[in-house]
Amino acid sequence: MKIEIASLEDAQELVEIYRYYVEKTAITFEYEVPSVEEFKQRMVHVMEKYPYLIAKENDQIVGYAYASCFKNRVAYDWCVETSIYVNYDLKRCGIGKKLYLALEKALKAQHITNLNACISSPIENDEYLDTNSIDYHHHLGYQMIGKFHQCGYKFNRWYDMVWMEKFIGEHLENQLPIIEFKKIKDQIDELVTALLEEKKNSFDENRKVKIANIDLEELNNIELQQLQVRISKILVERTK
Repeated sequence: MKIEIASLEDAQELVEIYRYYVEKTAITFEYEVPSVEEFKQRMVHVMEKYPYLIAKENDQIVGYAYASCFKNRVAYDWCVETSIYVNYDLKRCGIGKKLYLALEKALKAQHITNLNACISSPIENDEYLDTNSIDYHHHLGYQMIGKFHQCGYKFNRWYDMVWMEKFIGEHLENQLPIIEFKKIKDQIDELVTALLEEKKNSFDENRKVKIANIDLEELNNIELQQLQVRISKILVERTK
C-alpha cells in the first residue's frame, strides 16, 4: 500500500468512496453526494494550506485523509480538524491507520500541535451509525473533549456530535510559525538533495524516491526532525 498526495484527477474516485457514507450512513451529516466539480473545489481549498493524502493499493484509491481549518482566527492556526474516509468494503484492513499516521507526520512538519476530530455519535446504535469511529479515534490516541446533543438530523432521527482531540506537538511560549503544506511540497526535491548531501549514509536510492514522492509514512522520527529543520531553513532563506 502506498500513501501519496492527492491530485484533483483523483476526485472522481474519492467521490465514489464518499458516496457510501453520504447515502448509507450518518457518519457524515451531508444529505446529497457532491458533484465531482464541487468535490474538486473542496480539495483545492484544503490544499491551499494542508495535506490531502490518498491510500492506493494496486493503483486503486482505497481511502483518503486530510486536514482542514479548525477556526478562521490566527490564534487557532496550530489546530486542525482531521477527516478520513476508507472504502467501506475494505474497513479493518489497516488503511485508516496508515493514512492517519502519514497525515500526522505531514502536520508535524507544518508545526501543527492540535488535531481535532468532529464525529457523529448515536444516541443508540442503529443501522446508520454506531460508535466505531469514536472507539477508533480513542485507539489512535484521541481524547473526548465535548458533546453536542441531538444537533444532527438525518434519516428521520436525531444524532449527537462529539469533539475529540490529540496533541502531536509541544505548546511553547515562542511557537514556531505554521508552514503551508504546499510550500513543503514545492521544496521536496530541493530538500532531498540537501538531505542527501548532509546525510549520504542515511538514505539509499529507494528512500530518496520515497521522500521525493512524499511517502511520509516511511519517515522515522529522526528523519522527520531532519525534514522539519531543513524545510524551516529553506523557507526562511526563501523569504529573506
